[in-house]
Amino acid sequence: MTNEQLLAEIRETNLTYLMLAQTLIRRDKAEAVFRLGMNEEAADILSSLSAAQLMKLASRNTLLCSFRVDDNLVWSLLTNHNTPKKIGNDATNTLHANILMASRVSEVL
Repeated sequence: MTNEQLLAEIRETNLTYLMLAQTLIRRDKAEAVFRLGMNEEAADILSSLSAAQLMKLASRNTLLCSFRVDDNLVWSLLTNHNTPKKIGNDATNTLHANILMASRVSEVL
């Protein structure tokens, strides 16, 4: 993959993310804030952007979205790989990971 192809993929990812985020926010702002891990002010700004503004924002050469999974415990719980205290079923591990990520959202808010 060339550098130009990589940058095109980043721009496409940005546009897809921004469109999805805007749709989620317009449908249910509280749920979107939780799912996207952003504060209400950012959600308000994003929901008010026009299509042209979204395109301009998406054209940046850096990713606008980021992983919320930023530690070994959450990765382990989500992948069932080296889970520290394996409880025994995937649903419980996924729920535990979701709770950990949700607590991080509250830190942002």
